[in-house]
Amino acid sequence: MTKHLISAADLEREEIEAILATAASMHDVQRREVKKLPTLRGRTIINFFFEDSTRTRSSFEIAGKWMSADTINLSAKGSSTSKGESLRDSVQTINAMAVDALVVRHNQSGACHQIAGWVDASVINAGDGTHEHPTQALLDAYTLRSRIGDLDGKHVVLVGDLTHSRVFRSNVITLKTLGARVTVVAPPTLMPAGIESWSAEEEFGVSWDLDDVLAGDDVPDAVMMLRVQRERMSGGFFPTAREYTVGYGLTRTRLADLLRRNPEALVMHPGPMNRGLEISADAAESDASIILDQVSGGLAVRMAVLYHLLAGEEVA
Repeated sequence: MTKHLISAADLEREEIEAILATAASMHDVQRREVKKLPTLRGRTIINFFFEDSTRTRSSFEIAGKWMSADTINLSAKGSSTSKGESLRDSVQTINAMAVDALVVRHNQSGACHQIAGWVDASVINAGDGTHEHPTQALLDAYTLRSRIGDLDGKHVVLVGDLTHSRVFRSNVITLKTLGARVTVVAPPTLMPAGIESWSAEEEFGVSWDLDDVLAGDDVPDAVMMLRVQRERMSGGFFPTAREYTVGYGLTRTRLADLLRRNPEALVMHPGPMNRGLEISADAAESDASIILDQVSGGLAVRMAVLYHLLAGEEVA
């Protein structure tokens, strides 16, 4: 595996398979009474988050601690960046302390790639702007595989605010690498610029009609709803919340229709959820939902990523 994990495109299929296989072993740790491995003893990991996070930050912190690494959390508000220090100076200061890994979330696309060129430590992208979130895509793939097995030929539909979603970009790359068929759905105002050429190159479907996709001959094996990121919007991307839900929300009726056509279909969401907007409470809490499995699997996957970056073949 490469020194950094900045983009899902950094990983070949064999590397993804290796991470997911390791994650399956790491998942067993969660079932133990004593959740501790000596794997990364003596390593130091800094979680440097410039944006708010619950799932990603806590799972990276727990992953590091369960593997016996010294894990430290930093936020922009608690660092010298709040005093006007540049990003480069901040990360190079941390790098000078001989840390082994930097887990970075930043509100600017490309920030993690830039940081990787400034430091000696391994850099893991925990979400940069609207660019990518590779460990989220890995945990989504891990969660799907734990339920439906090999993803070759499986149909996964991603629905929602694609323009502002880093999860969508990483998932398209990862799912396609693992052989899945992908369709993305969003209103025209939330479709990223240039998606037609990208979809033609990578061979995934694009639609503006969720009902048409759910009712089509190619019945989805999983539907992943993406959060409407209103904090990133500076304008009217859709008329009202109600109209968005009517057109693109996974409502009780849509879920029932999907399960009627494929009783084994799964419902996913990377969180946090806007209940009642992109997903109904009925869908989020249904038997088809594997949203909490994504959280559980995310911890195992992040343990696996840290293992492959910081221990690899050195540790049996």
